[in-house]
Amino acid sequence: MPKLNLKREPMPKQEPKVRRRNFNEVALGYDFKQAQAEANRCLQCPKRPCIKGCPVGINIPGFIKALTEGNMLEAARILKDKNSLPAICGRVCPQETQCEAVCVLAKPGAPVAIGRLERYVADWQREKANSSSAPTPLAPTGKRVAVVGSGPAGLAAAADLAKMGHKVTLFEALHVGGGVLVYGIPEFRLPKDIVQAEIDYVTSLGVELQLDSVIGKIDTVDELLTNGYNAVFLGTGAGLPVLLNIPGENLGGVYSANEFLTRVNLMKAYLFPEYDTPLRLGKRVAVIGGGNVAMDSARCAIRFGAQEVYVVYRRSKEEMPARQEEVENAEEEGIQFKFLTSPKQFLGNAQNWVIGMECYEMELGEPDESGRRRPIVKPRSEFILDVDVVIIALGTTPNPLIAATTKGLETTRWGTVTANETTGKTVKPKVWAGGDIVTGTATVISAMGAGKRAAASIDTYLKGLH
Repeated sequence: MPKLNLKREPMPKQEPKVRRRNFNEVALGYDFKQAQAEANRCLQCPKRPCIKGCPVGINIPGFIKALTEGNMLEAARILKDKNSLPAICGRVCPQETQCEAVCVLAKPGAPVAIGRLERYVADWQREKANSSSAPTPLAPTGKRVAVVGSGPAGLAAAADLAKMGHKVTLFEALHVGGGVLVYGIPEFRLPKDIVQAEIDYVTSLGVELQLDSVIGKIDTVDELLTNGYNAVFLGTGAGLPVLLNIPGENLGGVYSANEFLTRVNLMKAYLFPEYDTPLRLGKRVAVIGGGNVAMDSARCAIRFGAQEVYVVYRRSKEEMPARQEEVENAEEEGIQFKFLTSPKQFLGNAQNWVIGMECYEMELGEPDESGRRRPIVKPRSEFILDVDVVIIALGTTPNPLIAATTKGLETTRWGTVTANETTGKTVKPKVWAGGDIVTGTATVISAMGAGKRAAASIDTYLKGLH
């Protein structure tokens, strides 16, 4: 039995005082010596619970063993066998609640840093090997599949379907591929060249990427099926922001996180004036919410020079859904957290620009349907928080365009598409769906898992066609 090493190799990072003034990647990644030291902590246990904890079923002990042996090409091959986007997943997926949560080292100490090792192997392949090298797809089947949306669900589905020998067209509404990976996640957490390299890998499999193509406008789903596609996969995500519906929400300076992050990331406001996307940001910024999007928004605001940035969250720190790593990064960068606080209304000046936020103090009651304790307003607890910009990061729902233009597609009262959890099949014949369009806001890796399951189901269906 190998000797247990209960301490994981620390991740090198930019210093907080430096990184809060730039958009360069915060986590710097392992070098080979650090990666091997961390990989050698893996016990190669026979039951391999980490594989079951991975939504896409990566052979985690297999790629780690290849890394310990210095066989980097084999490590990369094992990773890419199940995951077409490992450099992305290694950076933004919540391994701490998935594969690492069930690592046997998690009970006595720190689990193996699976995500960091995944990132190392993927980066090695991109930098040292031929990053576009792709497996040879199976013989062409003659079947065509339309994949709508090039976010994580769509990319995963398209890659697997192409490997199976099907002709895949990937339709993207925006002018670049990647979906939420490019418009939602900041450069300091997920560099855009990393996303582009992963998209290039998918297109190297034979997938055709059509940009500026809004399905529901240029073609409906039914028209795609009429025009020669044998199946359609919907992976359009959830891009419609959830708002508070309280007084003052239409004041200038009140952004949805979607608008704010799209301006910063996709439209490259962080590179102004090289990119002509001005962003008016004040000195005192409040971000409402407690998830990863709230952390991304707050950390962008501090980089734009805000003097004070508050994260306003109606529960306590223990209930926050954001990754612990992202909360710690935000704290290190000087962001202030106002827990057990909820906005009542926004206050504006004569120019209709926000100048303050009236808030309630909250207390926690009994658990609600989410399993977290329900926040309850404290009587007569109102107070004013002086702010000149507010960013609302409370989650998203799907854009209604697809549902509105697709007859026979069943949706829920939240606007999500109803689909079989195992196969992704919708009630509409020849149409599958997966990712945030089905679940609402979730993780990159869960969307990829849905895309892969749907691809397998579509493949089975297509093999039955003659």
